[in-house]
Amino acid sequence: MTTVVESGLRRQELARFLRSRRERITPEQVGLPIVGRRRTPGLRREEVAQLAGVGVTWYTWLEQGRDINASEQVLQAIARTLRLDPHEHTHLFRLAGAPDPENEKDNQVITPAMELMLKKLEPYPVAVRNARCDLLAYNRGYTWLMGDVDAIPFGDRNTLVQCLLNPEWRKRMLDWEANIPRVIASFRAAMADHVAEPAWKQLVKRLKAESPLFAELWPHHDVNSEPIRTKRYLHPDVGLLQFNFTYLYYGRRSEITVSTYTPADEETAAKLPLVFD
Repeated sequence: MTTVVESGLRRQELARFLRSRRERITPEQVGLPIVGRRRTPGLRREEVAQLAGVGVTWYTWLEQGRDINASEQVLQAIARTLRLDPHEHTHLFRLAGAPDPENEKDNQVITPAMELMLKKLEPYPVAVRNARCDLLAYNRGYTWLMGDVDAIPFGDRNTLVQCLLNPEWRKRMLDWEANIPRVIASFRAAMADHVAEPAWKQLVKRLKAESPLFAELWPHHDVNSEPIRTKRYLHPDVGLLQFNFTYLYYGRRSEITVSTYTPADEETAAKLPLVFD
C-alpha cells in the first residue's frame, strides 16, 4: 500500500519528469509560431495545456506536484503532446499511479515472465535496454556489478550517460577507453532510425555539452553495430572480473536487448555472490 510520503515523492518526481520533457520540445516541432522572446527552453506550460486539451491551471498543478488525479485520457494527451517514447510513456503512467493501456496491448516489455527470468539468472548480471541505451530492467547481479542503479534518477538511467558521465562506472570498467568509441559508434548507428525523435536529439545535445569525449567523437560519424563480446570489470570488493556477453533480442523486429553477463573464467565465477541481501 502506498504511503502518504511515497505518494508525495512520486508526485514530485512526476513534476520534474514533465518539466524535463516539456523543455526539450520546441514550438516549431508542434507547429506553434514563435512570438516574442522566450525566456525558457522548450514549450511553455500553457502551450502544453492547449495542445493536450487540458486546463492551464490543472496542468500547472500537475507540474507543481499537487495532489490531483489524472485520467487515462488526459495522460494519453500529455504523452502525445510531449512526444514520449514507449519507455517514457510507461514511466509517466507509473508516476501518475495509473494503469498504462499501452502495456495492456502487449507493448510492455518488462512482463512478469521477464522479471522472473532476470531473477532466475542471478547471480549472473542481466540488463534489458532499448536502442537508446535506456536501462529498462536489471537484476540484483547487475546492481552488484555496477553499483546502486536504483539510486540513479530515471532521466540518467541510461548506460551511455553513465559510461560517459559517472566516474564510478568508469572506474569499474577496465577497458573503458578502448571500448567507449565503439559504444558511441553503435549508438550513432542505432540513431539512424530515430534521427527526428526529441528524446534521441536531447540525449545527443546533453552528451555533447557534458562529455568532452563524446563532443570530440560524435562529429566523426563513425558507426559500428557489432556488439562487444567480452568485458573486464574492477569490482570494489572482489577485484578483477571478466564476463562474456550474450545479446538476446526481445523479438524479430524489436530494438530491445537482454544482455547477459556470464563468467569468462573460473576465477570470476567463484567471486560472484551466492546470495543477495
